[in-house]
Amino acid sequence: MSADLQFESLVKLYYRDLYRFGLSLTGNENDAADLTQETFYIWANKGYQLQNPASVKGWLFTMLHCEFLKIFRRRNRFLYVSVDECIEDLPNVPPDCVERVDSRTLLRILGEIAEDFRAPLVLYYMEDLSYKEIAEVLALPLGTVQSRIAREKIQLLRRLSETNVPPERAK
Repeated sequence: MSADLQFESLVKLYYRDLYRFGLSLTGNENDAADLTQETFYIWANKGYQLQNPASVKGWLFTMLHCEFLKIFRRRNRFLYVSVDECIEDLPNVPPDCVERVDSRTLLRILGEIAEDFRAPLVLYYMEDLSYKEIAEVLALPLGTVQSRIAREKIQLLRRLSETNVPPERAK
């Protein structure tokens, strides 16, 4: 039996049960469908690792539950907040900020940032690395990299907006 036929037969056999399980966890049809699809996506990429083919049903349910927990934890950690609710926390950046700051000023401000926060910021903006690549380079968890960059972006904007550099810079 080809891999495609095996995959199709697994989907036909277990989709409904996995979907119902996902629905019982999420209480939402769209989220349940997403979880079920993600479970089969994981199977397509990692199912070959299963040692005992007889335990495929348990493996699929375990993967669906793990995905649910991962999404649930993320939603609790990163709660949705509208911009209107946190507008007072955003820095007031004047429109001419970019024209007022030269590279020397930017490097000075970056030098004032603590190393733990500076490295991810520099790797992100100047080296154009992804969050995942930065996490690997700095041996940090991905979430730590993301939160450090997010926090320091705000601080960097504040510092840049407070910088008083005349618009006619000496060349």
